[in-house]
Amino acid sequence: MQTFRIQGGRRLSGRLRVDGSKNAALPLMAAALLTDEPVRLRNVPELVDLRNMMQLLGELGVEGRRDGDVVDLRSVDEDQSHARYEIVRTMRASICVLGPMLARRRRAVVAMPGGCAFGARPVDLHLRGLEALGAKVRLEGGDIVATAARLRGTTVFLGGPFGSTVLGTANVMSAATLAEGTTIIECAACEPEIVDLARLLNAMGARIRGAGGPRIVIEGVESLGGADHEVIPDRIVAGTYAIAAAMTNGEIILDDFPYDSLLAAIDRLQHVGVTVEPLDPKADPGRCSVRVTSERSLRPTVITTQPHPGFPTDLQAQFMALLAMAQGNSVITEKIYPERFMHVAELTRMGANLFRQGSVVVVAGGPPLVGAPVMAGDLRASACLVLAGLAAAGETVVHRVYHLDRGYHRMEESLNRLGARIERLDESELTAREREAASAAELV
Repeated sequence: MQTFRIQGGRRLSGRLRVDGSKNAALPLMAAALLTDEPVRLRNVPELVDLRNMMQLLGELGVEGRRDGDVVDLRSVDEDQSHARYEIVRTMRASICVLGPMLARRRRAVVAMPGGCAFGARPVDLHLRGLEALGAKVRLEGGDIVATAARLRGTTVFLGGPFGSTVLGTANVMSAATLAEGTTIIECAACEPEIVDLARLLNAMGARIRGAGGPRIVIEGVESLGGADHEVIPDRIVAGTYAIAAAMTNGEIILDDFPYDSLLAAIDRLQHVGVTVEPLDPKADPGRCSVRVTSERSLRPTVITTQPHPGFPTDLQAQFMALLAMAQGNSVITEKIYPERFMHVAELTRMGANLFRQGSVVVVAGGPPLVGAPVMAGDLRASACLVLAGLAAAGETVVHRVYHLDRGYHRMEESLNRLGARIERLDESELTAREREAASAAELV
């Protein structure tokens, strides 16, 4: 198991390109199951989750090859239809193979995914949507078994207790492309990752309109072909690095920054005292270059996570680290995953004043952060602790950084290029160094 050793207090400066979106790439890769023609995806980051998805698709009869950030996929064996638990348990997003496989192969068997560390995320909306299209669904030995002689278009409502479902929308939209007739998805997820998926599907021959809004209309077609598609930039990675610049009072330029996908987060950054300024106002707001700077004294604010275009839950933890440095009291309310607060206890170890009541955390900012050994509990909590370590006085050791590798490509290398000082160490190597330091101290 690996750790980060971070020497805090170093100001970040320089230039960095934002990687392609992991959350967009996963359902895009699954879309290769909808055709027997080649699908090429560009700007695909090298991440653990995407490597696992490539392995899963391989077991489902899809040949895959990566060359740099280009991934080529082609379905060559449609007799394989079982997404096994051994792979599905490594990433919940494996569920996005369900809709494409059902639509093309008439049968899909996908292991039931478990809940995440910050709370269960049921798949009932996925299944209800597919059943509305005519699928027969049952649970058998821990697997979701879905069959359909032919899917038929209908109106599907995908609203849930915490808003719309992104992967559920991806599953139903993908399945509906090969359904007979017209499908209308009401209360569809509006996230840019859904827009990107619709863009690829349309390039493959689908007839989808309305993606990005709460109503998506899909007119079914007989078959889909291949396509060449570039994955959108990762808005969460972009937001994370913008916050890193702010927390270190740095100045960085981020290229391929998805400005129009981060308007809610940018609004809160501006309220806090952080400027995210496009270098060319005429550039594509989906992929522009921005300069990130901050005022020396940060202000408190109020944040409520919401479905897109509201404030993204995947930036909640990183903003909490930022607001711990603001002068005054901030309030963060988590409306998407009310239990997503595993980072609270670890930030407290670093000197943050945090008070949680249910789905609300009051951040009493002001006291400086101090380095400490902390334990990462999930992907975004890991990023939060790394950012806190950058701004803290002294040394911070973040354990279990394998979570980070699911969503950030070699994060330590990116931050070190901006002036950070982060070492990636094995636990055994860290222990050996600590023993050496202790022995040296005894000699003195």
